[in-house]
Amino acid sequence: MPLNIPLRKKISAGEPAAGGWLTLPSTAIARTIASTKNVSWVLIDGESHFYDLANVIAASGASPLVRVPAEEAWLIKRALDSGAHGLMVPMANSAEIVRKVVQATKYPPHGIRGPMFTHATGQLGGSYKESANGDLLIAVQIEHPNAVKEIEDIVKEDIDIAFIGPFDLAVSMGVEFGGEEHEAAISRILDACKKAGKAAAIFCLTGEQAAKRFAQGFDMVSVTTDIDTLTDGFAAALQAATGQSNAFTVAGSGYSL
Repeated sequence: MPLNIPLRKKISAGEPAAGGWLTLPSTAIARTIASTKNVSWVLIDGESHFYDLANVIAASGASPLVRVPAEEAWLIKRALDSGAHGLMVPMANSAEIVRKVVQATKYPPHGIRGPMFTHATGQLGGSYKESANGDLLIAVQIEHPNAVKEIEDIVKEDIDIAFIGPFDLAVSMGVEFGGEEHEAAISRILDACKKAGKAAAIFCLTGEQAAKRFAQGFDMVSVTTDIDTLTDGFAAALQAATGQSNAFTVAGSGYSL
């Protein structure tokens, strides 16, 4: 019996999967994002921010994904044992790294993940041990020129999603964000995903940016972060009330991805 993974169902049906970024260790915010209509996934960020695995349970109305700090097998196991529907691994800069990631997510004989059936078995339904290898989602971040260089080999591995971190990609390439070279690299990644039958995803900070990426052909796009929504929404309300722009308004919150 398959596991209940809303994001996998969305991607498999060819429907656009919109989601959000959780950076604050708040179960209330995680639950709020996950319960918002048309949200398919919540990314719980454990690379750039402290994260509480209780947020995984709180976000289970959608598909909670955990971004681990690195491709270490114990970090991957801890995230999946929490009941996450999948994980994201940053700086997946080569096909060799991706192969190690895949090994760490799979139970034997397909990988090296050890059994520890805690939250995962109760949250996802189905038969966890028998279905986890095929149903849990593996996303790797493409945010370095070497990953772009090897993208055709990376998407041949047993992953589900290639997720572009456009800000880090521009910095690591040493090019202008949104410039010709940057967009060419993004297009190459998108094309490679389409040819390999893998989901193409990208980080955006606003709904307007996300709409353009969906129109471009991306399958999975973030539309905002928790911090951006809180600061921009509060600043907008204050401006409407006072008629003055507020110095702390965050345009992108300085977030790097």
